[in-house]
Amino acid sequence: MKSMRNKDFITTQEWDKDQLEALLDLAVSLKAERRAGTLHPLLLFKTLYMLFFFSSTRTRNSFETGMTQLGGHAVFLTPDKMQLSHGESIKDTVRVLSSYGDAVAVRQCDYSVGNKVLREMSQYSSAPIINMQCDVYHPCQALADLMTIRENFEPGRRLKLGVAWTSAPNYVRPLSVPQSLILLMPRFGIDVTLAYPAEFRLQPEIEEQAARNAAAAGTDFYISHRFEEAFENADVVIPKSWGPLFFTQDEKKSLSLIDRYPSWVCDEKRMALTKDDSLYMHPLPADRGREVTDAVIDGPHSVIYQQAENRLHVQKALLAHIMGGVE
Repeated sequence: MKSMRNKDFITTQEWDKDQLEALLDLAVSLKAERRAGTLHPLLLFKTLYMLFFFSSTRTRNSFETGMTQLGGHAVFLTPDKMQLSHGESIKDTVRVLSSYGDAVAVRQCDYSVGNKVLREMSQYSSAPIINMQCDVYHPCQALADLMTIRENFEPGRRLKLGVAWTSAPNYVRPLSVPQSLILLMPRFGIDVTLAYPAEFRLQPEIEEQAARNAAAAGTDFYISHRFEEAFENADVVIPKSWGPLFFTQDEKKSLSLIDRYPSWVCDEKRMALTKDDSLYMHPLPADRGREVTDAVIDGPHSVIYQQAENRLHVQKALLAHIMGGVE
């Protein structure tokens, strides 16, 4: 297996399957050690810079807590508190930060901007770049989701994952969560049904990559415009809102399109279409009462808090590998 030390983590597509398996194996071990009270200071005196163009709850706290548990230090940065707000270039910013620390993590979700920022940083950084979510990918979330699925099902079981758009009319969310899910899950033996209204398609090149990943792995990837199809006979469902960003970037028009589909809500009727032992998952924050009912998100199928916790363990494994804590 190729070493992951100093390797950027911008999308799982750029990582071999055996590298991702190694991350997941380490995440499982670190989670068990944390539960047992065993210290694992793998990154003593290491520094992670976290640059947030967008606010967060789980992302900031899981990365910052993870660095602490690994014996290192995380520095929280926002553009308004840096010279970026006065016009300093991305190039100059990342060259300096990477000369001080051991990795730079970035969250920039502006459509058609975020991933370009990460790629520019990668070009000039002497330390690995970590994608904490951009407009195209959310790789840490997808890995945590895969870890959660594996914790709840016996190995070897052929699983169906339903990824479905849901109606949440309060704001326009990025495409990065569903796009990372449909790219990653077929590579690991999981059939995926993606359901959305026609205006809410994902980026065509991502859908095409997902189909190629499925073909190479011998799994199924199917796109439907019928909400219930994501739930029918599913082992896992991840119903989540995203914006019609490939269709339009106009916020007013986007919100009006969301309003056209008020029935695309994850409720008890839809969950009844899934298998008896199915999982309901959501990366959070969830729009309760709009995209999901309380009876579902707080119900017996829900593993949202296990899923959120696994962000911590997956990211610790990632940090340990790319920052030199393990080989």
